[in-house]
Amino acid sequence: MQKAITEQGAFQDAFKAKLNQVDIGLNQSIEVPLPQDGGGGYTHEKHKRNYQQMYDTGIIYQLTGDKKYAEYVKNMLLQYAALYPELPVHPKRKNSNAGKLFWQGLNEAVWLVHTIQAYDFIYPALTQTERNTIESGAIIPVALFLSEQSPHTFNKVHNHGTWATAAVGMTGYVLNKPLWVERALYDLDLAKKGGFMRQLDELFSPDGYYNEGPYYQRYALMPFVTFAKAIEQNEPQRKIFEYRDGIILKAINTTAALSYNKLLFPLNDAIKSKGIDTIELVNGVAIAYGLNADPTLLDIAKQQNTILLTGDGLKVAQGLDQQLQQPFAFNSELYRDGKQGAEGALVVMRNGKPTDQALVYKATAQGLGHGHFDKLTWQFYDQGNEIVSDYGAARFLNIEAKSGGGYLPENTSWAKQTIAHNTLVVDETSHFNGKVKQANKHHPTIHFYDQQQNLTLASASIDSAYDDVAFKRTFALVNIPQREAVIVVDILSATSSQSHQYDLPVHYQGQLIDTNFDREASLTQLSTLGSDNGYQHLWLLATANLSQDQPRDSLARVTWLNDNGRFYSHSTLVSTNTGKHQQMLFTQLGANDPNMNLRQQTAFIYRVEASDHTFVSVLEPHGEYNPAKEFTIGATSNIAALTHHQQAELSAVHIRFKDGEQYLLAINHHEQALTEQNQSVININGVQYPFNGRAQLLGPLNTGSFN
Repeated sequence: MQKAITEQGAFQDAFKAKLNQVDIGLNQSIEVPLPQDGGGGYTHEKHKRNYQQMYDTGIIYQLTGDKKYAEYVKNMLLQYAALYPELPVHPKRKNSNAGKLFWQGLNEAVWLVHTIQAYDFIYPALTQTERNTIESGAIIPVALFLSEQSPHTFNKVHNHGTWATAAVGMTGYVLNKPLWVERALYDLDLAKKGGFMRQLDELFSPDGYYNEGPYYQRYALMPFVTFAKAIEQNEPQRKIFEYRDGIILKAINTTAALSYNKLLFPLNDAIKSKGIDTIELVNGVAIAYGLNADPTLLDIAKQQNTILLTGDGLKVAQGLDQQLQQPFAFNSELYRDGKQGAEGALVVMRNGKPTDQALVYKATAQGLGHGHFDKLTWQFYDQGNEIVSDYGAARFLNIEAKSGGGYLPENTSWAKQTIAHNTLVVDETSHFNGKVKQANKHHPTIHFYDQQQNLTLASASIDSAYDDVAFKRTFALVNIPQREAVIVVDILSATSSQSHQYDLPVHYQGQLIDTNFDREASLTQLSTLGSDNGYQHLWLLATANLSQDQPRDSLARVTWLNDNGRFYSHSTLVSTNTGKHQQMLFTQLGANDPNMNLRQQTAFIYRVEASDHTFVSVLEPHGEYNPAKEFTIGATSNIAALTHHQQAELSAVHIRFKDGEQYLLAINHHEQALTEQNQSVININGVQYPFNGRAQLLGPLNTGSFN
């Protein structure tokens, strides 16, 4: 590394940039203020900047040997050693996991993870007296506060526990306290009921999926990979990166894979602006590449555009200098959830290039306290943009003016509620009645996942989200090369012993263009859609009553224009001759929001009153709008009609396009595994359609009759 900073290349460039930043800090007076602010406040942010500054300055000392950098870190640590022993619990403490320097112990652990490394960097430049003062005043008290004085958090299988165990375990290595390392690995009593190893066992599925979702997987990744690297450096015989079939390396790859156009999929309590360039994943990718030299990780590193001043960072820089990167595999995948991989799954269906169509089907477990009540929901992306969207979290991270930077009240009243997601809502109540403890006991059942050329599909169900309603949902991402078209087919069947109000919302990004049915709009006064469970936050903009002859062709079609200049039509099959009361409701978010915390997003909701009902829909990207060149192409849907057929375990969606071309998506829902050679035959109006395997797109069909 010391040699590399003298040679041209990405590592030298990163060093020069960091050196300039650190030198600016050296010219500023050290400030270690008395803690008084919550997240986003001045003292909170100052202590965050301090630990980062100590870490960066310590690295520069390691690379240059110039003692002025060690002196700066030493002086700041001495101020912390004088401050910390006298601190009470933080005055703005957020919850039972309170800190002293920060409003929650989580931030205290992050401080120690960085600070213990900074201390280790400058250790050779300190006298024994200085070491004793720093350790007894700051390092040891923080480590004890996070462990012995906070047993509930330290032993918890949760990202807070991960940060705490990483901080204490790394401190144990630096201070030569092997008992601290063992406690960090196996809990305070060494009983293996908590600790870092238990977290590796329980928080990740065998596929490297973290149960709180990609956003918190990204956050938790930092202590996992940093502590694991320390374990590898100090005790390679533990073979930590081989544990659970390489679960840490799997988690790094999975985190990168659960993104689209550089942004992480916003599942559960997610800030939607977080992406693969977050520092936690930068560290993870560098460490992984340092271990396995996977050239596809260099593709992610290049997009991250951040070189770490570490040994692994040097390997990444050299790989990029030599242009060794190969495209990262953004493939269709099923990521099992649960420690045994048996608690549902997250399915990602992709078509073509990384910014082509992608469908995210969330059939996972709850995700603990950060989970949302959104079983069998979905999102859709195209041409780099979010098309069918998930709200993510209601939070302005570290903006103190918005509830101190923490989660807003609307995170509970809106973002977590089922109506905020693209899934079934029964009688205007959320899944599991919005109770986390109840939700954590249940998960969907995955029936199948199948990937073929030009066709990917998955099916899952759940019967515990409501007392007497079960529902099953099957998604297919279908590429029709003959038409240069990609569509999404969505089949959701709800069953119950009694009649219910079924709402199926679609939260879309863009401007409404057209519908094929009449809407009665609220022109001068708005009312809320409901009074609770998130409905109180929706303004009802327009209503359409759907019947046999309206909309036309038994399809309710909604078309909108996204910022990417493409049109999207969502066509839903309307039940005819059933007597079911069916409506399409158009809403906008923002009601009962006195502090205007919520984004003003739009949705349409297909509402049906029935005991049993099957929703069949097709989402179709089409056309182009180019305002610069002033032309519009293909602004209307190409789909003329849909029919749905069910024959025991076989089902089919029959699609007729406006030019007369017809296709049949045939699916075998049988529980037993099917091979490509298994042939099924579905009979539709006297015509037999044989197909192989789990599913097949048949067509163009040689038939003159659609119905």
